[in-house]
Amino acid sequence: MTSAPAIHSDAAMPPAKLISLPEAVRRYTWDGMLYASGAALPIGSDAVVFGRELLRQGRKDLHTVFHCNSQQLNLLAAVGAATKAECGFSGLEVFGFANGLRRAVESGRMALEDYSNLSIPLRLLGGALNWPFVPATVNIGSDLQDRSAFAPEDYPSRGKIGMVTDPFTGQQVGAFKPLKPDLAAIHVTMADPTGNAIMLGTEWSRFELSRAAKRVVLIADAIVDPACMRQFPNLVRIPEMVVEAVVYWPHGAWPQSSPGMYDVDEEHMRAMNAALATAEGTAEYVAKFVSAYDGVESYLEMIGRERLAKLSATATAFLMDPYRKWVLPAEEVAKIQAGSQAA
Repeated sequence: MTSAPAIHSDAAMPPAKLISLPEAVRRYTWDGMLYASGAALPIGSDAVVFGRELLRQGRKDLHTVFHCNSQQLNLLAAVGAATKAECGFSGLEVFGFANGLRRAVESGRMALEDYSNLSIPLRLLGGALNWPFVPATVNIGSDLQDRSAFAPEDYPSRGKIGMVTDPFTGQQVGAFKPLKPDLAAIHVTMADPTGNAIMLGTEWSRFELSRAAKRVVLIADAIVDPACMRQFPNLVRIPEMVVEAVVYWPHGAWPQSSPGMYDVDEEHMRAMNAALATAEGTAEYVAKFVSAYDGVESYLEMIGRERLAKLSATATAFLMDPYRKWVLPAEEVAKIQAGSQAA
């Protein structure tokens, strides 16, 4: 029986990129920026806690891009921090329509540009490859092409999805604008201190998003020794070379889920969406679940240790089994982060 590989000392690592969540938002975000997030459907892995920190630091007038709407966009819209959004899907699946998003759009405080679940990743791919436009046959000939929330008076719109001629067949195809967000906050299951990341479960454009964005900040449920990434190099879908910073934040997708780590908090998903349906409920939610904590530990206390234990007893926990021996304890992560921020 072979023994587990030895944990490498941080002396053998490239410079660590671990920083605190408040520092990541201070350093890489600003009012009016093009901000992207979102991952595996509205119940899946999304950097929801990054959106909470955007609100804690008073960011506003955000132009947001989400492949699928999540509780992060629902919250940003409800508070009024996001004034533009581009989405491939805007519901919350079994938890109903996103009330905060609905209220923002119906009040005129937000313009929601609608695309399909295929055209958003195609536009991210175009941004990643630095294309001048993205040729595709989806969405054309429908109101997704003809109507633009960003230019409602222009009908039928051709500023949203243009038309080009295929030089080989002469066929008319759609021409989409590539997406190049100023920043992508991407939730991952695990990352090493330098920014190599593994995602368990469905990716939902996080691969393309990590290449299209000008800067990438990872929100990781677990920090692992770099030896983990060397053991599974084919699973490292986001490499350190495209990552600006790494934030260690367990349960960073809550109340949504992280396959292998924790399930969706169905009770809170419903309560959160109900609260965001009104301005009064939104203010109460922000006071209790956005402004009330100070750091990771108080965030976890806010959720509740008993609730966290229940959510973490997930049927998908076996997915983490190959990686557990490389997961670094919180104390070691804190030491690495302290050294990284001091550098």
